[in-house]
Amino acid sequence: MRKVVVTVVGTQTDGSGGEDRIELVTTGTCQEKNGVQYITYRESEISGLEGTTTLLKVFGDHFAVIRMGAVEHKQEFFPEQKCYSTYITPFGAMKMCAYTKRMEVTLARCTGSLFAEYDLEINGQWQSSNTLSVTIREEE
Repeated sequence: MRKVVVTVVGTQTDGSGGEDRIELVTTGTCQEKNGVQYITYRESEISGLEGTTTLLKVFGDHFAVIRMGAVEHKQEFFPEQKCYSTYITPFGAMKMCAYTKRMEVTLARCTGSLFAEYDLEINGQWQSSNTLSVTIREEE
C-alpha cells in the first residue's frame, strides 16, 4: 500500500450558467490488485462530505467513485454511457444518473489522473453539467 496525495477538482454548471467549483487536496492510500487500482481518502468539510470515505476504483478504461459513511453512493463512469445509482443521505435517498460525455484514465502504479465530463440527472430531472478531475501522486 502506497501513501498518495490526491487532488480533486469538481465543477458544476447549472441551467442558468452558474458554476460552482470545489477543490480538495488530501492524503490517501493506493494499492493495486488484479489490475485494478484502489485509491482511498477521507472527505473533509471543504467537499461538504465530512465523515465520508471515498474509494476510487480504477479499471483500464473506466472508474467508479464509491462513498461510504455519512453518505452512501457508488457512481460509475464509462465512456459515452449512462450509469444509474442511488445517493443515500441521512435525509433520504435520490436516484441519480450520470451520462459521461468525455473521460480519460491515465493512472499507472498509483500515479496519474482521472477525468470525466458528464451530465447529472437527479430523480429523472437534468441538474447540471459537471467535470471531475482527480490527480494522484505518491507522497514524498
